[in-house]
Amino acid sequence: MKNYELLYIVKPTLDEDARGELLNTIKEIITSANGEVAEVENWGSRKLAYPIQKFRDGVYTLVNFKADVEFPKELDRRLKIAENVIRHVIVAQDEK
Repeated sequence: MKNYELLYIVKPTLDEDARGELLNTIKEIITSANGEVAEVENWGSRKLAYPIQKFRDGVYTLVNFKADVEFPKELDRRLKIAENVIRHVIVAQDEK
């Protein structure tokens, strides 16, 4: 298994409960693929560098997790079709 970092931005109009539900869904996707969620950081609302889908702000969340090498493709596919996620990036962490 390899270490990964997922940073995703959700619409600022999303309420706290919906953001929590989305995070739980992402955690469930990771654990159902035999992955492990290591750490979750909520960065809160921040101004975007440029408008995305007519939004100037977004709510950032960082998720560190371990998973198999093939898993990020599936997570990327599922986040692309999630209507409340306006941007996301998955990065493989260097081994220390």
